[in-house]
Amino acid sequence: MKSRILAAASGALLVFAILSLAQRLGWVQPSGSILETVRWIVILLFAGYAAAKRSLTAWILVGMAAGVEFGHDWPARAVQLQVLGTIFLRLIKVIIAPLLFGTLVVGIAGHADLKKVGRMGVKALVYFEIVSTLALIIGFVAINLSRAGEGVRMPAGAATQTLNAVPHTASELIVNIFPENIAKSVADGEVLQVVVFSVLFGLALAMVPEAKRRPLLSFAESLSETMFKFTNLVMLIAPIGVFGAIAYTVGHMGMGILLPLLRLLGTMYAALGVFILLVLLPIALLVRVPILPFLKAVAEPVTIAFATASSEAALPRAMENMESFGIPRETVAFVLPTGYSFNLDGSSLYQSLALIFVAQAAGIHLSVSQQIVMLFTLLVSSKGVAGVARASLVIVLATATSFHLPLEPVFLLFGIDQLMDMARTGVNVMGNCLATVVISRWEGEVRVTLQKT
Repeated sequence: MKSRILAAASGALLVFAILSLAQRLGWVQPSGSILETVRWIVILLFAGYAAAKRSLTAWILVGMAAGVEFGHDWPARAVQLQVLGTIFLRLIKVIIAPLLFGTLVVGIAGHADLKKVGRMGVKALVYFEIVSTLALIIGFVAINLSRAGEGVRMPAGAATQTLNAVPHTASELIVNIFPENIAKSVADGEVLQVVVFSVLFGLALAMVPEAKRRPLLSFAESLSETMFKFTNLVMLIAPIGVFGAIAYTVGHMGMGILLPLLRLLGTMYAALGVFILLVLLPIALLVRVPILPFLKAVAEPVTIAFATASSEAALPRAMENMESFGIPRETVAFVLPTGYSFNLDGSSLYQSLALIFVAQAAGIHLSVSQQIVMLFTLLVSSKGVAGVARASLVIVLATATSFHLPLEPVFLLFGIDQLMDMARTGVNVMGNCLATVVISRWEGEVRVTLQKT
C-alpha cells in the first residue's frame, strides 16, 4: 500500500515537473489553477504516504510543503496561521529548563564513579570539551564564510530587535553568567544561567555520600526521562506547528525565503567534511591509529547512524566493533556512553552553524565577542540531550531565545532537519569511536590492532 501511494505521489510530482518545464520553455501555457491543483494533489498523496508509514519526519516534510503551498496560494489567510507556530514554540520553550537541569545533573552526578576510573575520566572529559569546541568553531567559521542566512528576507521588525548577547563590560559579562535567582533565570529564558546552576548542582551532588545522593539523582533521572517523553509528545504536533509557521512565513515574506536553505545544507555538509579532515584525521594520525582498519570498524555503526539519524541505534554495534578493534571492554563501556552525553561533535557544529544562520536571517551583525559568548553557551548547554528527539533544534531554539534572536528562521530549519540530522549523527558516532581509541592509547592499553601502521 505504501509503495503504491509513493508511486502515485512520485508520478504526480513528475507531471508537475513536466508541466512547469513545458511552461518555462513556452511549449504550453497551463493555467495557474491547473498547476496549483497538481501541487495540492502531490502534497495530499505524500500525506497519505506519511500516514501509511507513520513517520514523524515524513509528516514534518508534508507540513512544510503544505505550509509553503498555502502561504503561496493564500497569503492573506496564511498570515493568520501564525498562532499554530506560536503554540508549538511555547510548548518547546517550556521543555528547555527542566530538560537541561535533569540531563546535566544526571550527566555529572551520575558519573560520580569517575573517581574510581581516575585519569581516564579526566582525560576523556578534557578531550570531549576540546574536540566539541573545535567543532563549534568550525561551524561558526563555515556559516560566516558562506553567509547562507543573508539571503533570507525577514520582516523589518525582526531585524531591529535588540540582541541580548554580550554586556558592555567584561565584569558584566562574568556576572551575567551566574544566576541570582534560578526561578527568575528560568522565567527570563536565561539558558546559560540555568546551565551554570545545573552544573554546580550536579558537582555538589556528586560530592554527597551515596545514600543521600541517590534520591536526588533518581529524581533527576526521572525528570530527564519524563522530559524526553514530554518532548516526544510535543513533537507529535510538530507538523501542525511547522505548517502554521511556514505558511505565515511564506505568506508574509514570499517564496524567496526558502532558497537559502540549500546553501545552509551545503554549508553544513562541507563543514562536517572539514571537521573530519582537519580535526578527526589529525587526531587519529597523532595517536597512531591505523586509518583503514579504523574506517572499516566504524563503517557499519556510522552507516546505521546516518540511515536512522539515531546515535542510539548505532551504539551496540559501535561497542562491539571497538572491542574487536582492540579496545578493552571496560574502556569501551565507559567512553562511548559518556561520549554520547559530552562529545556530540556533529551536533555541536550544526548548533553553532544554525544559530548564526538565524542571526544572519534577521539581519543582525554579531561581533566576535558576541559569537564567543554564544559558543560558550552552546558548549555547556548541549551536554546530555543526545536522547531527545530533535535535540539540536531544541538547543538552537533555547539559545536563540536566550539572546533574543527572532525565532522565525528556526522553523525553516525543520524542513531540512532530517537531512542535516543524518550527517551530524554519523559524525557524532565516528567522533565517539575515535575518542574511545584515543583514551585507550593515552591509558597505555596498546593492542596488536593499534600497533599496525
